[in-house]
Amino acid sequence: MARVRTASTAIAPLALAVLLLSACASAVAPPPPPKPAAPPPAPNAPQVPSQNPVLPPPVTPPGAVLTFGDLPGWAREDHLAALKAFQSGCGVSKDPAISRVCALARAVKDPDAAAAQAFFEANFRPEAVGDQGLLTAYFAPEYPARMSRNAEFASPVRAAPEDLAVVDLGAFDPSLAGRKIMGRVAGRAFVPYPDRAEIEAVPTDKPLAWMRPEDLFFLQIQGSGVLALPDGRRVKAVFAGTNGRPFVGIAAPMRDKGLLPDNNTSGDAIRTWLAAHRGPEADAIMRLNPRYVFFKMAEDDGQEPVGSAGVSLPPGRAIAVDPGRHAYGALYWLDASAPALAGAFPVYRRLVVALDTGGAIKGDVRADLYLGRGPQAGAEAGRVRHALRLYRLVPTP
Repeated sequence: MARVRTASTAIAPLALAVLLLSACASAVAPPPPPKPAAPPPAPNAPQVPSQNPVLPPPVTPPGAVLTFGDLPGWAREDHLAALKAFQSGCGVSKDPAISRVCALARAVKDPDAAAAQAFFEANFRPEAVGDQGLLTAYFAPEYPARMSRNAEFASPVRAAPEDLAVVDLGAFDPSLAGRKIMGRVAGRAFVPYPDRAEIEAVPTDKPLAWMRPEDLFFLQIQGSGVLALPDGRRVKAVFAGTNGRPFVGIAAPMRDKGLLPDNNTSGDAIRTWLAAHRGPEADAIMRLNPRYVFFKMAEDDGQEPVGSAGVSLPPGRAIAVDPGRHAYGALYWLDASAPALAGAFPVYRRLVVALDTGGAIKGDVRADLYLGRGPQAGAEAGRVRHALRLYRLVPTP
């Protein structure tokens, strides 16, 4: 899901004030999303999922030296598809060891599945990351839009405002390198930027387009997407920054309020409820999430969106991670099962490359799988909430 590059304002006199803000969470904004690479088959008979699934203990004890045979599903992996994803994304890595293996991977010409598997097993070793975590998914949505407002298309797509400033705290304290905060200058102070409710309360005189409120809300969650206009034109809404407020999911509050059943808080279920209750009732729910995303428009080139690492996201093979815990370009094995939502695929076991980040993606064992563009990818992504075991593939000498 994307995502943080915004207009910056000079605020040199505020160095001391900014340092006082260093406890703030870093602001990141995830990029867009596209189409899955051959997901596993859907379960034959739907099961009632658990909201808090617990995986069985791993086969190997903590700290044990792992082999590829210890990775559940390794023998059934599409290693050739995984190698192509690694070849396309590994160049963003700043780790010399990964850069060395990346060069070797890109030198492999016309590999078959067996050669791809042999390449991974000869150049990496698996290493468990933490304990049980969470896998979710995101996609690049396609929504209808209008260039003028009407009763249905009543929410403006907003560009990044001129008073939104992005501060890199590392410029003031090297120990905070990579951490950013968003806000605005008010007199001699640097203050938080308004939340969703405050932003929406002020009309904009320069809307980029108009959307249905629930569609815009989901576009902001995904970080980017494609807008289809009545005259047949298609344009990309590209992430341009956020207000810096933390992301707050609305699935749990909707479940707790009895608006949705325990096992059906999927993206489709949430969006359907918001559309059916469009107006003050839906607005109140959406405003539980104070984070607000701004966009810029670009021509739709039909390509996959670009993630935070600066390269296109291969559908089904790219994950968003916490950049404070994981490096872009690194290779991981997902072992995700025990879905919490009805209708989900039962397992996700595959090699993926870390190429993106997102406001809700925090921690060691936390990943957001990019599944592609359009409604099919969206339907699948909205049902991914699986217990996760994560393995890092470490280059061998």
